[in-house]
Amino acid sequence: MNRSKGNIAALLPLAVFLGIYLIGSLLANDFYKIPIVTAAMIASICAVAMTRMPLSESIGRYTRGATDMNIMLMIWIFVLAGAFAASTKQMGAVDATVSLTLRIVPERFLPAGIFIAACFTSISIGTSVGTIVALAPIASAIADQTGCSAPWITAIVVGGAFFGDNLSFISDTTIAATRTQGCSMRDKFRTNLLIVAPAAAITLLIYIFSQNHALSYDHAATDLQWVTVLPYLLVLAAAMAGVNVLIVLVSGIASAGLIGIACGRMTPLDWLSTAGEGIGSMGELIIITMMAGGMLEMIRLNGGIDYIISRLTARIRTRRGAEAAIASIVMFADVCTANNTVAILSSGSIARNIAERFGISPRRTASLLDTFSCFMQGILPYGAQLLMAAGLASVSPVDIISYLYYPMITGLCAVVAIILQRPRYS
Repeated sequence: MNRSKGNIAALLPLAVFLGIYLIGSLLANDFYKIPIVTAAMIASICAVAMTRMPLSESIGRYTRGATDMNIMLMIWIFVLAGAFAASTKQMGAVDATVSLTLRIVPERFLPAGIFIAACFTSISIGTSVGTIVALAPIASAIADQTGCSAPWITAIVVGGAFFGDNLSFISDTTIAATRTQGCSMRDKFRTNLLIVAPAAAITLLIYIFSQNHALSYDHAATDLQWVTVLPYLLVLAAAMAGVNVLIVLVSGIASAGLIGIACGRMTPLDWLSTAGEGIGSMGELIIITMMAGGMLEMIRLNGGIDYIISRLTARIRTRRGAEAAIASIVMFADVCTANNTVAILSSGSIARNIAERFGISPRRTASLLDTFSCFMQGILPYGAQLLMAAGLASVSPVDIISYLYYPMITGLCAVVAIILQRPRYS
């Protein structure tokens, strides 16, 4: 087969992974029955075995994918996030923050309030992972205290996190989309906002008027030391100021420990022990992330992504078809890389060539790339965001997917935008 056209057989590991985990879990009617790490391991073995290189070289290429700079950065975030979440819970920050939230926000508007907070945080700090790290533990604790569904309330945070990931001027996806298409961030923002604003408004109305997860909690005052809220305030303030997420998390861990010790809520030994337990709780998440990186690198190496791209671009005839092809390419790239920024970078030059052929403006192409990559990343059960949220909330990532209203409605609005060809810039 011509290498330039890719190789359909290279997609087999992805099919093995999805088949074992998703189809197997559906047949068993239990998404906890088959561990996702087991499915990733089998798919990884398949990916390594399929190459025609010597075994040592195949393992070397797999390892390079598993230890890619972006993968390792994500793992460091997972490690620090685990330590931060455990430390703040031990010293009472979570309970204090939840209690404060429940006092201020009326029961009916609590879901909408959480969604707005996640949207505001994510658009301020430009990272969905950072937003989830800050807010998912609070959402999980609210679920415990109010009796609502943990996957549902966790999904509210994840949805709001992708609002900013898609729109923020400092988001990696925005930077990648505008650079690959050669347009300004302001133009891309204006075009993007017309597509996703209706999705955000519809989602907000759902959270305001939906009674499917009625909340019930006690407004009675609780005896808590409000100074324990400071680690969360510090993390949010530092993140919104543009401080690197790793520095933000280290600062949060340090402040949680020092305040907890000063308030007598834990000893230095308790702090170190709790932080270690939090890091350990991220073990499976780290393993899955590395396996996914290695497996997807082998798929790329063997021509899987090239095959899909060649198939999608073979029969483009109209402007709508061209935009649909751009959307399909970036979504498939995201499925294969589990990283929406990498998906945009890997498909950006192809999208730009298609856009130039069919007179699609750079701002619209950038908007399509960003929106559809965030949509796909938002519902990907092995994506960093859902894995992180699920780990912090102690739920299955698949359980969260059915409640991800904002990403799904955003995807629908983007499809409608292609069909109606609005907003259009030429």
